[in-house]
Amino acid sequence: MTESSIKKLASTLLDAITDKDPVVQEQVCSALCSLGEVRPVETLRTCEEYLRQHDKLAHPYRAAVLRAMERVLSSRASELDKDTASTIILLASSEMTKTKDLVWDWQQAASGVLVAVGRQFISKVMEELLRKLHPGTLPHCAVLHTLASLSVANAFGVVPFLPSVLSSLLPVLGMAKHDTVRVAFCSALQRFSEGALEYLANLDRAPDPTVRKDAFATDIFSAYDVLFHQWLQSREAKLRLAVVEALGPMSHLLPSERLEEQLPKLLPGILALYKKHSETFYLSKSLGQILEAAVSVGSRTLETQLDALLAALHSQICVPVESSSPLVMSNQKEVLRCFTVLACSLPDRLLAFLLPRLDTSNERTRVGTLQVVRHVINSAAAQMEDKKPFILSSMRLPLLDTNSKVKRAVVQVISAMAHHGYLEQPGGEVMIEYIVQQCALPPEQEPEKPGPSSKDPKADSVRAVSVRTLYLVSTTVDRMSHVLWPYLLQFLTPVRFTGALTPLCRSLVHLAQKRQEAGADAFLIQYDAHASLPSPYAVTARLLVVSSSPYLGDGRGVAALRLLSVLHPNIHPLLGQHWETTVPLLLGYLDEHTEETLPQEEWEEKLLMFLRDTLAIVSDNAWICQLSLELCRQLPCYDETPQEKNFLYKCIGTTLGAVSSKEVVRKHLQELLETARYQEEAEREGLACCFGICAISHLEDTLAQLEDFVRSEVFRKSIGILNIFKDRSENEVEKVKSALILCYGHVAARAPQELVLAKVESDILRNICQHFNTKVLGIKVETKDPALKLCLIQSVCMVSRAICSSTQAGSFHFTRKAELVAQMMEFIRAEPPDSLRTPIRKKAMLTCTYLVSVEPALDEQARADVIRGCLHSVMALLPEPEEEDGGCQKSLYLETLHALEGLLTSLLQRNMTPQGLQIMIEHLSPWIKSPRGHERARALGLSALLLRHFLEQLRVSALVPFHNLGLLVGLFSPRCADLWPATRQEAVDCVYSLLYLQLGYEGFSPDYRDDVAERLLSLKDGLVHPDPTILFHTCHSIGQIIAKRLPPDQLISLLLTMFEALGDPEKNCSRAATVMINCLLQERGGVLQEKVPEIVSVLRSKLQEAQGEHVLPAAQHSMYLLATQHCAAVVSSLLGSPLPLDSHTSMLWRALAVEPRLAAQVLGLLLEKMSRDVPFKESRAFLLGRTPDRVATLLPLSATCALFEVLSTPAAGPAVLELYPQLFVALLLRVSCTVGVQLPRNLQAQERRGASPALATRNLEPCSSAVDTLRAVLLRSGGEDVAQRMDLEGGWELLRTSAGHEEGATRLARAMAEHAGPRLPLVLKTLARTHSSAYESQRVTTTAFLAELLNSNVANDLMLLDSLLESLAARQKDTCASVRRLVLRGLANLASGCPDKVRAHGPQLLTAMIGGLDDGDNPHSPVALEAMLGLARLVHLVEAWDLRSGLLHVAIRIRPFFDSEKMEFRTASIRLFGHLNQVCHGDCEDVFLDQVVGGLAPLLLHLQDPQAAVASACRFALLMCGPNLACEDLSAVFQKHLQEGRALHFGEFLNTTCKHLMHHFPDLLGRLLTTCLFYFKSSWEDVRAAAPLFTGFLVLHAEPRQQPQVDLDQLISALQILLKDPAPEVRTRAAEALGRLVKLA
Repeated sequence: MTESSIKKLASTLLDAITDKDPVVQEQVCSALCSLGEVRPVETLRTCEEYLRQHDKLAHPYRAAVLRAMERVLSSRASELDKDTASTIILLASSEMTKTKDLVWDWQQAASGVLVAVGRQFISKVMEELLRKLHPGTLPHCAVLHTLASLSVANAFGVVPFLPSVLSSLLPVLGMAKHDTVRVAFCSALQRFSEGALEYLANLDRAPDPTVRKDAFATDIFSAYDVLFHQWLQSREAKLRLAVVEALGPMSHLLPSERLEEQLPKLLPGILALYKKHSETFYLSKSLGQILEAAVSVGSRTLETQLDALLAALHSQICVPVESSSPLVMSNQKEVLRCFTVLACSLPDRLLAFLLPRLDTSNERTRVGTLQVVRHVINSAAAQMEDKKPFILSSMRLPLLDTNSKVKRAVVQVISAMAHHGYLEQPGGEVMIEYIVQQCALPPEQEPEKPGPSSKDPKADSVRAVSVRTLYLVSTTVDRMSHVLWPYLLQFLTPVRFTGALTPLCRSLVHLAQKRQEAGADAFLIQYDAHASLPSPYAVTARLLVVSSSPYLGDGRGVAALRLLSVLHPNIHPLLGQHWETTVPLLLGYLDEHTEETLPQEEWEEKLLMFLRDTLAIVSDNAWICQLSLELCRQLPCYDETPQEKNFLYKCIGTTLGAVSSKEVVRKHLQELLETARYQEEAEREGLACCFGICAISHLEDTLAQLEDFVRSEVFRKSIGILNIFKDRSENEVEKVKSALILCYGHVAARAPQELVLAKVESDILRNICQHFNTKVLGIKVETKDPALKLCLIQSVCMVSRAICSSTQAGSFHFTRKAELVAQMMEFIRAEPPDSLRTPIRKKAMLTCTYLVSVEPALDEQARADVIRGCLHSVMALLPEPEEEDGGCQKSLYLETLHALEGLLTSLLQRNMTPQGLQIMIEHLSPWIKSPRGHERARALGLSALLLRHFLEQLRVSALVPFHNLGLLVGLFSPRCADLWPATRQEAVDCVYSLLYLQLGYEGFSPDYRDDVAERLLSLKDGLVHPDPTILFHTCHSIGQIIAKRLPPDQLISLLLTMFEALGDPEKNCSRAATVMINCLLQERGGVLQEKVPEIVSVLRSKLQEAQGEHVLPAAQHSMYLLATQHCAAVVSSLLGSPLPLDSHTSMLWRALAVEPRLAAQVLGLLLEKMSRDVPFKESRAFLLGRTPDRVATLLPLSATCALFEVLSTPAAGPAVLELYPQLFVALLLRVSCTVGVQLPRNLQAQERRGASPALATRNLEPCSSAVDTLRAVLLRSGGEDVAQRMDLEGGWELLRTSAGHEEGATRLARAMAEHAGPRLPLVLKTLARTHSSAYESQRVTTTAFLAELLNSNVANDLMLLDSLLESLAARQKDTCASVRRLVLRGLANLASGCPDKVRAHGPQLLTAMIGGLDDGDNPHSPVALEAMLGLARLVHLVEAWDLRSGLLHVAIRIRPFFDSEKMEFRTASIRLFGHLNQVCHGDCEDVFLDQVVGGLAPLLLHLQDPQAAVASACRFALLMCGPNLACEDLSAVFQKHLQEGRALHFGEFLNTTCKHLMHHFPDLLGRLLTTCLFYFKSSWEDVRAAAPLFTGFLVLHAEPRQQPQVDLDQLISALQILLKDPAPEVRTRAAEALGRLVKLA
């Protein structure tokens, strides 16, 4: 390529630089860079010439060209000759200074060019820049910027020029009046200084190692003088910051004496700016550099400025850092760096400044000061070593601050102190206590706002930081071990440190283990030397109690138990072996559970067992007394944690049980009664548990102490009448009484059984009742306190349970029983009947359960009142809530229901006779028949439970009749179909139990199992199923079982009861009654035979009223009898019924198919009626040009609907098989000629008005009814697979529509061939008579059906192939194009149906297909499309010779379709092209190979076709073309990238393809480029964009010798046009291609 070609390429790209799209513009620049990579000099010269000639080009585009030049220069500057470099330097210099105004992007781009050139030609660039520095004249800002950038980019090259530069700039510094120029000067001086410092720091690599700081000192000081004394006083903030930034590095170059001289002015000047600037990072950075410079020269002036420095820096560190700006955080780091410099040089002065500021109350000041102190402790450890006492003492006030930010800062300071030995000093203990206090903070009291760098605010909370600090100090700082042990133990027992227990225990465990490793002497605690430590009893009590809530406080239970185990030598010497075995078991139990799954009672019992075993092992009364005393002392510590206090009471009771001294026991019990907080429910319960546990060992003392307390002055004051209104409220008194009542209940429950009965009524119940019944002035006052009621109920329940569990219960006469039962029922009746708010009724019923079990028995009226009251209390409740709505409410409901079950079972147990059972069921009967489902479910559940209990307890000594069996079975059996599944299950259980009760009364043993009755259990699964058919079939089976086992004398009562159930408001139960009645009539109907006509009449009347589906079997049976006698009359009259058919008529039609012979007669009559009349009539069109409407005739429509009803009956199957061919063909033709046919107007009006409820809901539309009937024929004839296949493929819906009817017929034929092949010969024989139908729709349907049959091998297997081919060949000239197209499809189907027959019929098939390619003049002929699709299927199967003669013709004929506007034609033609290539197998003739080569470019470009199907076809075609191209590399690329389903990276693939094309087929370059030029004008944007991409890759991989094939000018011109394409992607690809044309150079 000549230089003029490079120039033309570059010029073309440069002309496009003004594109408005930034992506295109960037690609143009990239293309220019590509040119520059190959021909940097020519490209840069063209760019230079372009900018020079286009002087009016807007500066944004000039900047884009300059940036492209900079990119070329950044990698190719070394290839420039001096002349070109000079030219570019002059251009960039001119562009940079063309305007005096600041146009930053343009001037920066030009500056970038100069900097890029300056890396190689620094002398020339500096000469040009120095020429821009005119004496006495201010330089251009861009010149200063360039000089500054060069100082950074090439410090070794620029620094030798610095004296000259400075000598030119310094004289004009004073002339700079504009702030922009001054800022530029400052930036330049900053970079000069940084460059000089870099140079001086690396003299070993510098070109001139003799350079010293003195070379710049004078000039820098001169510049400093101007910057500091003049410019720093400016009002412009940006300028002041620029000055400060420059002064930092300049200070290192100032002469030492000058720096010392200027510091008194420099430092205050910098500090003063802190008040004027919000962003202070640059000030702090510069200040740090100045301080480092001052320290490096040993400045003495620094000390005189120290106060002002510290004040300013301190104010900066106190600025809050919530800002998201990184400059704020960076400023903090720079300020701390300044403090480090000062701490290392003047530590005393620094601390004298900092420590007093810790006493301030200002949050920011204190936090900032603490931050500095922590930083100084860490960064200046050597200088702070002798200052530790002062720093510790200064922390006194910060420790008292309540601000969370201050706390966090204090904790961080303490952490630093721990690492540097501060906490070993006197006063260090205060710091440790402070950390523990912060660990005890509750998380909910820390409303922290997350900082900018904190993703989890909880992780940065004061408590979290403190916990981490305490653990790290305990485990990683070895020097802290002797400080923390055993000091941390004293924080275990105080309440205020409760929140810190977990971290405390973990740290103590670690410390203790380290001490144990050091030896026993180091581990044992000398309590005499540590008076402030808690006693072993206090530690034991504390750790044991907090373990009862093991998951609180981050799992303090585990930590406490581990610490307890580790401390065993310090608690008691005998406990080691036992605790080492038991504690791991407790910890393992906790590991097996979570907070949600832990059974709290079981866990507490394990801990109490652990305590009991411990007390037994110690067996030291003094030690146990001390422990009990400590447990009592700790009671106030748990006022805020009721659960733990409750457990503590249990511990106290357990410990007192092990105390041998009665005086000690009674003393502690008295104190507990006097100090208890009776207002708290948990405490009342805990106190009662304590007394109950204590009574196990000390019953007499416990009861005596309770009575002593009641007689004591404390209690009397609380119940005196005057004090009710003065000292204490009535509520408080009732709480005390509640506690006492509970205490008596627990005593009765836990005390030894052999001692309880003697004291139940005389001591326990007497006191309970005395406390519950309050009298004022002799009048009984009813309590309103529910807590007191609950306590009474609970205590009475415990007393009753204790009586029942006693071995002497049978001889015990409970005189207060009736009184207590009445009291319980009064409580139950007082509860709201519809809601469950309290456990009162549950506990009262549970109490009654125990009460009714003891003697004496209740009278009948009392029993009835109890049953009725309790049932009403539970049954009327609203439905139980779902678990997610209220888990507690659900649990309470279930517990209440279980209590009711237990009570009823207990009552039934007292009267185990049929009469007693009948009484129970009578009480439940209203609820069993309730209209509310939840009430029925509850009643059936209770009934089943009672019947099971009765059966389990049944003992028959003599044969007696179970006289109420029929009544009870009739009550329960219809409930087997209840809407509620649970009710159905319970009903079966009831019937099951009743049948076995009957067997029991007949004399069978209890363990006898009756086969018939046992079948009931297997039927329960059928009741779960929601399908009514299964449900009522199960009910029928239940009825059969009842019929077999029911005694004859019970039949009448059972039937009467079931007939009553027909009117049950629950419809399912009514239907079940009907099913069971019919079953009984069938099984036992001999005695009721005369009732059949009456039953049928009743059920028919139910049909007419449209109620009661259970009468349907009787009505069907009646209609069957009528039809056997009058078949023709019945059919004629039913056909006269109005359409649409109502449900009654439909039912009657279906009844006619009950018997096969009758069904065949009916079907034959209906086929005759359907085929006799024309299917439709055409009505006149009111508008010209409008197609006449087709209206269905009435008689065929009625016959079709009737056929459907008859065919819907399973019994019609044999008749359908007999008439199958006639039914199938007639209905298929009926479907084809009713597509698009309308209903008569009168029926349309009815459909618009909507059918009445009595009418069938089936679609009356003519075609839909025909399709439904055809489907019914298939289903009834055993063609379920055909119908199911059509269902899955949507074939039935397609048959109904004009657009999809043809495909529907095709799918029907496919399903028939696959699933109903043996029936096809008769069907085709019947169908043969319709080939010449006058209706075009019928011809299309039959042709589609026949065509699809050839797609299956069934045509050959049944020897139908020849007849099918003849039938289709006869239709090749049909006037209907759809028929001709379907003929071609059918012929092509031979390829898949009978591939081995294709070769024999090859010439005939190819002739038909090639003829189809030329069908008509329509360029988008569907016949031609079908021909291409057919050829693609056949070419692999015909003889090669037959195909070879037409191969070229086909290839040429389909080529225009590659670019068809219709996607289907593009896809089909390209796929056919691929198949033609596949057939050749690499052995194609030259003429066809030419077609392959010619199609290569279109196929590659259409990979980007907007239609995925076309792109997929191209993949296939290219894969097939590969072998014919005889290029293994190209085939391998196609195989790698073009496999179906693999994502295609088009650019990568096209690049690789072009590489191999140009390597193996270099002569194709010109032809491929010509094809690409054609696609430059494609209407598809993606293809149009792919064409220049293809072009670019071809050129990229072309060799210079191929240049003659390319008309470069034409190509450039075409791409130049594409650069103006409306699509940005196209313009981008065109620019990319232009950049690659340089390859032809």
